[in-house]
Amino acid sequence: MFENLSCRSCGQKGLEAVLSLGLTPLANSLLPDLQFASAEEKFPLDLVFCPHCSLVQITETIAPEKLFREYLYFSSFSDTMLRHAQELVSEIIPRAGLTSQSLVVEIASNDGYLLQYYQQAGIPVLGIEPAINIARVAQEEKGIPTLAEFFGSSLAERLSKEGKKADVIHAHNVLAHVADLNGFVAGIRTLLKDEGMAVIEVPYVKEMIDRCEFDTIYHEHLCYFSLTALDRLFRRHGMTIFDVRRVPIHGGSLRIYVMHSPMAKVQSGVVDLLKEEAIWGVERLSFYKDFARRVQALKESLTDYLRTLKGQGKRLAAYGASAKGSTLLNYFGIGADILDFVVDRSTYKQGHYMPGVHLPIYAPEKLLTEMPDYALLLVWNFADEVIAQQKEYLQRGGHFIIPIPNVTVI
Repeated sequence: MFENLSCRSCGQKGLEAVLSLGLTPLANSLLPDLQFASAEEKFPLDLVFCPHCSLVQITETIAPEKLFREYLYFSSFSDTMLRHAQELVSEIIPRAGLTSQSLVVEIASNDGYLLQYYQQAGIPVLGIEPAINIARVAQEEKGIPTLAEFFGSSLAERLSKEGKKADVIHAHNVLAHVADLNGFVAGIRTLLKDEGMAVIEVPYVKEMIDRCEFDTIYHEHLCYFSLTALDRLFRRHGMTIFDVRRVPIHGGSLRIYVMHSPMAKVQSGVVDLLKEEAIWGVERLSFYKDFARRVQALKESLTDYLRTLKGQGKRLAAYGASAKGSTLLNYFGIGADILDFVVDRSTYKQGHYMPGVHLPIYAPEKLLTEMPDYALLLVWNFADEVIAQQKEYLQRGGHFIIPIPNVTVI
């Protein structure tokens, strides 16, 4: 038990241990050169559970300036993410009754991958993206007005005073990154118009536990949400989750729709999922306790299989220089003794090295020039997309190893 550690949401102490991944490097701290390897920092990566509000979280908080001011994840490199964004915009425009007089704000807007579809529909937008390099791309290449700032209550108050109240606020895969959850939600409340709607997506903790998605755990992901934990967080700030959907993106996510409480008419899906979570034990430590054992079993299964292939003289590489991949490689101890290299579609990652294990990162064409017998698919959450893009590699005899939730070979 972490008796003196306070919950990021409710502030209560007495957090319960779930899983320890030991000391690991920052998952997105790709090395530009191996000469920086000796100075690489590592931090504890421990997962805990709050028995008071049911929030699952890690214990360490790395300064956001260290993690997010310079970032190498660009959403537009994923066709899956672009389709997901376009479909969501097509839903929200009529649902929120948006017009050329409306304003859509996205928090952690990345390179404008989502806001571009609103802009194409003639709806004014504003992106808020703390990574200076990515905000610049959004503005210069996509023409998306973007503030290179961290979002919180003070920024929300400033924008509100400037008359930039939002009809719709998007926040996708950012709430988990926030140390000051209450300040963030208070900011959403301030920035949102009285009849406005916030649309928020977070990886779903039940999917993480059920599917053994331990590689979702890294220092950027401070929290792992259930609907129960989210409901309590937003109600604390006078906001209500009035609709919810489970969506497949990122291995299984929750999309919640939030309004100011006086305006919200809670739909049956919210009530039903809250009841379902009570049944499977969202508030009981016992639901999470078996997670560590299953992660260890997966570690043994995958590493034994890879070492067997290596012992047979097979050549192995990996696909996807992702944060998930960094967690998996480092915790499982899979390095240059097993894998020859990693490939990634992002030109911003190519030429760098994976943190901790220091594997070189190349363009996906390296799979065809080198033709390793197997490629470990570290971005298993985009498996369909990658497999479709790499048909030639498969046709020429290559194989993908999908590690999550169980070791599978294609």
